[in-house]
Amino acid sequence: MDRLLPYNPSQVTFVTGFLGEQLEAWAKAELPIPSTFVEQPEMLGQCDAIIRARDLIPDDHDALILFPDAIFEADFSSLATLDADAAMYTKTVEDPSALGIAVVEDGRIVKLVEKPKEPISKLAVIGIYYVRRMGDLYEAIEEQIRRDISIKGEFYIADAFQLMIDAGRKVVSLPVTEWEDCGNPTVLLSTNRYLLDRAGSVDEQRGTATILAPSAVAADAVLERCVIGPYASVGAGAEIRDSIVRDTIVEAGATITSVIVENSLVGRKAKVSGTAARVNVGDTSEIAV
Repeated sequence: MDRLLPYNPSQVTFVTGFLGEQLEAWAKAELPIPSTFVEQPEMLGQCDAIIRARDLIPDDHDALILFPDAIFEADFSSLATLDADAAMYTKTVEDPSALGIAVVEDGRIVKLVEKPKEPISKLAVIGIYYVRRMGDLYEAIEEQIRRDISIKGEFYIADAFQLMIDAGRKVVSLPVTEWEDCGNPTVLLSTNRYLLDRAGSVDEQRGTATILAPSAVAADAVLERCVIGPYASVGAGAEIRDSIVRDTIVEAGATITSVIVENSLVGRKAKVSGTAARVNVGDTSEIAV
């Protein structure tokens, strides 16, 4: 949201599912612009989520659509004068085989390919889309659903954009300068390292705890006889005692006792204790290692 607010959007619409109430509470408390919320009760894909917002985003409105599983840097100022019906933000990558890619000819996207086996393009589609008239996208989604263009029961936005392209809509590629995926534990930890490097910090002694930079530790976290970092992010109210925690994300309210934890994710209110470990512990879980 920090990347979007400088462009003065008229409203933000969130499509939520699991833990949606937490997102809604955060948005109402933190965002200085109107926020609306739509629940997606069943995971039927990106396009099912988008079309549920139709009553809040009319057909004749434009919209920027983002999927919140990445960190990015992008310039949206050109959208005001964009000579196209839609845009997909992309980044050039060396190995596009695990991503969706865009094929560009004569300045416009002509084809979208998911996880290409042949290197026909290195332009990865990174999950940010602009549509000048939302009615065009809604119509494509309706056709997509009618024709059941889906993967394992989910309707993906790439297929809807391909229908727009096939119908003659001009869709162009716009660049992002930075993009860090957060879609699985490995890349989430990589993104955490990226953010901590950019934020900058210094080594710190907090009582009997040593914090090694770069790290980010909430002011109210309880630290006793432990070493935190480098590359550790520790959330509000977390408690860490007699432990070493490095290259790890510890969420709010988690407890870590007498353990070495590295390359790990520790969820909200989770409890970890024991010996050296690499863990991925969900919210409210308890694990002894």
